[in-house]
Amino acid sequence: MSMQRACREATIHTADLSTEAALLRALADPHRLTILATLAGTGDAVCVCDFTAALPLNQPTVSHHLKILREAHLVRAERRGTWMHYRLEDDAYARLRAALDAVFAARVTA
Repeated sequence: MSMQRACREATIHTADLSTEAALLRALADPHRLTILATLAGTGDAVCVCDFTAALPLNQPTVSHHLKILREAHLVRAERRGTWMHYRLEDDAYARLRAALDAVFAARVTA
């Protein structure tokens, strides 16, 4: 005996969202969000030493978070002497917006 549905059958979004998930996974840490917010709020590059001084993390952990953001193409790095300086990628906001739009564009309205 099959059970009768008491609700309308949902339309499940079936598009591949793995690219969006990878990008959003890079944001899934409060320290990485702090780094992005800092970079978004400045027009210049920020030295890794500033992040190391401001965050409650040791230098290797800060570098690890910056590496994740670089691999997601959200930030870029440049060496100035012995220090690395980071800035937001020009298209970071547009890419994040597109990722969220891909998720929320699937919204079904009745």
